[in-house]
Amino acid sequence: MTFGLGVSAIGQGLLWATLGLGLFLTFRILDFPDMTVEGTFPMGAATCVAAINHGINPFWATLLAIGVGMLCGLTTGLLYTKGKIPILLAGILVMTAAYSVNLRIMGRSNLTLLNKPTLLKLSIFANAPMYFDSVFLGFTVIVILTLVLIYFLQTELGQAFIATGDNENMARSLGIKTDNMKIMGLMVSNGVIGLGGALVAQNDGYADVNMGIGIIVIALASIIIGEVAFGELTMNQRLVAVTLGSILYRFVLLIVLRLGFNTNDLQLFSSVVLALCMMLPVFRKVVDVRHIWKRGISTND
Repeated sequence: MTFGLGVSAIGQGLLWATLGLGLFLTFRILDFPDMTVEGTFPMGAATCVAAINHGINPFWATLLAIGVGMLCGLTTGLLYTKGKIPILLAGILVMTAAYSVNLRIMGRSNLTLLNKPTLLKLSIFANAPMYFDSVFLGFTVIVILTLVLIYFLQTELGQAFIATGDNENMARSLGIKTDNMKIMGLMVSNGVIGLGGALVAQNDGYADVNMGIGIIVIALASIIIGEVAFGELTMNQRLVAVTLGSILYRFVLLIVLRLGFNTNDLQLFSSVVLALCMMLPVFRKVVDVRHIWKRGISTND
């Protein structure tokens, strides 16, 4: 049972890592938090599940989820760059609108995939041990997604995208259309988030309009835990660290549940873990200052 739960945690970590990779593009590269993800994730799930229920192949349904995610990102990007609405508010507006859109897509507050085909029910997974289907699918998607992002960030377009996040004024002086870079980043980011919603919905067997609540905290946890656990990394290594951080986060949640904590407290626990990880540099500085202070006293003595 313990081994099975461990495999399940790895599979969940790989599937949820798509959220971390998607948010990484805006949170770490463009340097702003995108609240759109809390609407994009359930919209990707709702679109995929509704499409499958209407007889569309799970593969094409997953691509549709990516498409609607990119549309959400495009909307936020236009509100931010052309409408001059602050990015946080633009994301909240799209996130709020997405709730009603999701109800329209599914026709109800939740929709199941009972007895419906999914990517995890493909023939290649027919003889796979329990939970290994999510591991195989998650690993395949993450490897492809990570390699694509690594390649993209090394292209001229990708470098212009990075430059926009590093120093927008300098990037603009070099002839880079920074507004276009921001819109592109939001579209790619939310497309990946939509993919994550589709994969998680197929793994869980349902989509729900409320499944996006707290999603940004989970995505941030993958990023922050990966960075804290592996320290100073290159850009390519940080993309890999996001996935490892997502897996570590799932194991932490598994341990918490095994210790008998109430599942209703998981969101609270996630927020506490994320807050502690983000404050770790402050703790380290305090420890370093105290260490230097003590050494100074010892030297004077």
